[in-house]
Amino acid sequence: MPRVSQDHLDARRRQILDGARACFARYGYEGATVRRLEEATGLSRGAIFHHFRDKESLFLALAEDDALRMAEVVAEQGLVQVMRDLLAAPEPDAEHPADWLGTRLEVSRRLRTDHEFRGRWAERSRQLTDATRQRLVRQRDAGKLRDDVDIDVLTSFLELVLEGLVSHLAMGLPADDLEPVLDLVEESVRRHRRSG
Repeated sequence: MPRVSQDHLDARRRQILDGARACFARYGYEGATVRRLEEATGLSRGAIFHHFRDKESLFLALAEDDALRMAEVVAEQGLVQVMRDLLAAPEPDAEHPADWLGTRLEVSRRLRTDHEFRGRWAERSRQLTDATRQRLVRQRDAGKLRDDVDIDVLTSFLELVLEGLVSHLAMGLPADDLEPVLDLVEESVRRHRRSG
């Protein structure tokens, strides 16, 4: 029997994550049944669960994958850019769900309701916080970040704004006028040079 290449396994894993992202965004964690996951990925339950132990492991892998991708954006462009990307994405129930929003909404909901999930997620969520903090340190060292507020406070501030934005979007509130709000958030962490 021929061995399956690592590239093929990686492509299959990516196919599962992409399909699962759409399924979880559309139906939520509970509504993303195995049958719906099969339909969304185009694969059998055996193929899906060959790569992931169970539905929760699949969801955590997806959330971790999205958090890693968000951390990459943070490292390059900052956490406010992640928020701008969330605003620019289509509605969660659209044909093509928002890339990170659906997962982020479901993570937020499960953190409130599932103590065991909260523990498992805490291990994985540090990467976004670490990326935000490292970016802020680099910005401060370059003289672009205000220096009268501790880096950890600024990190918490930006994370709270992100969670507030996610909650706002989850409630279906209008988001077309939030770009100036994000401009204000970005401006609030910048260093202002005094004139004269």
